[in-house]
Amino acid sequence: MHSAQTLQELLNTAHVAPDVFELRPDYRALLIAVDGLVPEPSDEAGNALLEQAEASARAALSQQKVEHLPHVAAWREAYQAFGAKPNRTRNSLEALVRRADAGLPRVNRLTDLYNAISVLHQIPLGGEDLASYRGAPRLIRATGHEPFDTVASGEPIVEYPDAGEVVWCDEDGVTCRRWNWRQGRRTQLRDDTTSALFILDALEPMTTEALLAAGKDLTKHLLLLGPEVVTAQQLLQSDVHAPGQ
Repeated sequence: MHSAQTLQELLNTAHVAPDVFELRPDYRALLIAVDGLVPEPSDEAGNALLEQAEASARAALSQQKVEHLPHVAAWREAYQAFGAKPNRTRNSLEALVRRADAGLPRVNRLTDLYNAISVLHQIPLGGEDLASYRGAPRLIRATGHEPFDTVASGEPIVEYPDAGEVVWCDEDGVTCRRWNWRQGRRTQLRDDTTSALFILDALEPMTTEALLAAGKDLTKHLLLLGPEVVTAQQLLQSDVHAPGQ
């Protein structure tokens, strides 16, 4: 089991490439690493949180279309900036909000938790199995040669991102394509996950205060998922362009 210090040392080496900040100087990432999780199936606490998230999404969508929600709109613009089509490849927040009216998926209590927090705080939020991770998280603009382990038509395959695409990766390849669109098979959360990495992505108009509040809410719930849970976090942002507060 990792200690909080070991988790923090890993996060301290996380990196966002300068050309990503050139694309969006307002980008911030909050990374939260956690260990000591006790795997459990979906439960009543998670269901209640998902029901709150569904109600929150319905209330938001009663006022405006999903693509006009401020943070969703910002991410659609960011996707267009590196050549992705936001109507075809939706960021993870938009994809979840669009599902909320019909009911968010119930997977296991860890996945249920971070999906609920994503919708409640209107923020793209990805989860990776830390035991399958190799080295530190890095957000880069792809060359097009980085392998991405995924599934197509029910069969495992290796794909490659487009050149210039914004991707999260580790030493073994891409872990999430198009910033926060689709996570890979190799590092996906599983029913037996005990250590995880969560990535919360923010663009203006989301403030850093709101980003940290979402991370605090996620951490509060993660600490309830086992008697020996430990966490660490790291905020990544541009040194040149201070984000709005």
